[in-house]
Amino acid sequence: MRRDYVTAFFALMGSFLLVYILLPIFLIIGKQLLDFEMLVKTLQDELVIESLKNSFLTSTATMLISLIFGVPLGYILAREDFRGKSIVQGIIDVPIVIPHSVVGVMLLVTFSDAILDSYLGIIMAMLFVSAPFTINASRDGFLAIDERLEHVARTLGASKLKVFFTITLPLAMPSILSGAIMTWARAISEVGAILIVAYYPKTAQVLVMDYFNNYGLNVSRPISVILILLSLFIFALMRWIAGKRNVEA
Repeated sequence: MRRDYVTAFFALMGSFLLVYILLPIFLIIGKQLLDFEMLVKTLQDELVIESLKNSFLTSTATMLISLIFGVPLGYILAREDFRGKSIVQGIIDVPIVIPHSVVGVMLLVTFSDAILDSYLGIIMAMLFVSAPFTINASRDGFLAIDERLEHVARTLGASKLKVFFTITLPLAMPSILSGAIMTWARAISEVGAILIVAYYPKTAQVLVMDYFNNYGLNVSRPISVILILLSLFIFALMRWIAGKRNVEA
């Protein structure tokens, strides 16, 4: 059997990015475990606990809002042709290219004191930068479904809404769940826009920057490790649930 040198070369080249991603994660966790007492002390800090709760609650709320509004939009983009459709799809991707500090400024200019230093402001900042993941994943999920299945159900007397909930939505659910997971992940990683819109109530990602600026690397490291571990755990759990649902489907 001939050796596949091309595949081996590509795997070697691609592994660079894997190592680049994993190395900082392992190093920061490993170094913090050497100072386990500081990690425990940080976990007993009420401000840290409160900021973690704020982060996870607001990112989860953001994910749910993006599902409520993003899935219908994804369906329209997948099933309907209309004038300006390409413009709509371009608008959806705009938040990805705008610097996040600029996003914060735009939101403040638009909504002013209504969102300043509030949970609403945090969620709106998260939603602006993360909603495209839900919309695009939903659109791709609906596009992957054979429209003939829907047409057959309609000819048998099912309403368009019933077809959507009984056929289209279940078949697209793996893609939708994948988009929801990425929306949640993007929301909980947001810092720049939140710093401008809602410095308070404090979220964990803002607290990390706060600790780093005021106390240095060693003090900000424990909360960083806690946030990494919790985020990875929840991210992996959601991936597992989505994967299990995909297998069952």
